[in-house]
Amino acid sequence: MVVIGIFFSSWENVLRIVIFAFCGYISLVLLLRTTGQRTLSKLNAFDLIITVTIGSTFATLLLGNIALIDGIMAFALLVGLQFMVTWLTVRSGLIKKAVKNEPRLLYYKGEYLSKNMRRTRIIAEEIEQAIRSTGRSGTSDVEAVVLETNGNLSVISKGNQENSDVLADILDKD
Repeated sequence: MVVIGIFFSSWENVLRIVIFAFCGYISLVLLLRTTGQRTLSKLNAFDLIITVTIGSTFATLLLGNIALIDGIMAFALLVGLQFMVTWLTVRSGLIKKAVKNEPRLLYYKGEYLSKNMRRTRIIAEEIEQAIRSTGRSGTSDVEAVVLETNGNLSVISKGNQENSDVLADILDKD
């Protein structure tokens, strides 16, 4: 009898999960569709935290011992807060600075920028891996490597005037 309890507790629990999954999923989709694509974009660390938190809330709704309306309210609160923060980020430099990371130049014109690498805790091997992932075998045609606000490493090729345009703001800060 103990073995059965491990695999199955009751039809009531199964029905509860089915109903909560359906209602929670519909509620979450409606909330996300009304607040736009940005809510789950993972453009920066803050966005990633919200995405993980929404997923954790959904799991708690399905498997925890909370009321359906409590879970839906938690979704609404998280999505609403995310919408508010992103709305404020676009309109306020202070909020933007508090929420978003700045891109960091890690490699530029043949030199590893050790100060920025220490700040961001990125080692040369990680920069080289990013360069290799673009299909390059070396740094000879690489102008720069930038740690972006979302944590990705961007590799910028040499010899393209447009490249200096996208690096202008970063070069001013470093």
